[in-house]
Amino acid sequence: MFTLLLSVLCNAQVVRKRTLMLMGSRFDITLVAKDRETAERYIDTAVVEITRIENLISEWRPETQVSLLNKNAGIQPVNVDKELYDLTERALYFSKITDGAFDISFAAMDNIWKFDGTMTEMPSAEAIKKSVAHVGYKNIVLDKEKQTIFLKKEGMKIGFGSIGKGYAADKARELLIAKGLLAGIINASGDMNTWGTQPDGKPWTAGITNPANKNKVFAVFPLDKESAIVTSGSYEKYVMLNGKRYTHIINPVTGYPAAGLSSVTVAGPSAEMANGFSTAIMVLGKDAGLCLINQFPILKCIVVTDSGKVFSSKNIDIKQYKP
Repeated sequence: MFTLLLSVLCNAQVVRKRTLMLMGSRFDITLVAKDRETAERYIDTAVVEITRIENLISEWRPETQVSLLNKNAGIQPVNVDKELYDLTERALYFSKITDGAFDISFAAMDNIWKFDGTMTEMPSAEAIKKSVAHVGYKNIVLDKEKQTIFLKKEGMKIGFGSIGKGYAADKARELLIAKGLLAGIINASGDMNTWGTQPDGKPWTAGITNPANKNKVFAVFPLDKESAIVTSGSYEKYVMLNGKRYTHIINPVTGYPAAGLSSVTVAGPSAEMANGFSTAIMVLGKDAGLCLINQFPILKCIVVTDSGKVFSSKNIDIKQYKP
């Protein structure tokens, strides 16, 4: 999704980068420190924190609280850690302000759309409707006093696949800053978190991929000292049926793939927030999506339509970001 643009180092600090598979995805951790050993030690710290988050929110591991929640759907509320409760509460906020375009109960959606090359025909309208029968954020009940979560309908599931990696990157950044590390980047498969500056004092800079040509960037985005940037797109994972491209981003309300946009990039204070909005805007489309994000001045957004036209939130002059 992004091309990280690094300046030439000009002082005694070193940049160390490590690429790992965490939470089932690629994480690139790049840290600036006084020496290699210090940087490697901090990378280890970040890995431990990201692994802790995975052990908290994974719906694939049977021992996690999320798995316990899903097993008790339609049966009883489940008491959870405050961290998971708060994350779920924020996810429901995204769901409400996007009218369900973002929905953590999408985990119960039947996987009738295949993006591995095996799909050869459209699912039936009946199958599509059935696929979202157990999806619906309004059936998630929170009890703040008891710190419980209840999935009201049997067959419901929640999952944090859309914002979980961003949240993990946020928490790792928060921990490293607290430990005194002055600068770095945590890129969780396109959910990019930065803080500080490059060793020469210049800001970190992300090149946003051109959806029409993945080898080129169409905008260069300077990142604030503590910020995040996320791109959701339809150009990397899709299926072609009857000459039409269908993206892997599914509308959790209708069960049909999102249409109209090929790329949405959102920059803001946290990767969790940026990912929630970028996913929702892909579903909402250009007009409704930009109308929504313009209500949040702390966020910046660039969208590319399927026809290649570029639009942005009101707080961006897109000409300033041309490479």
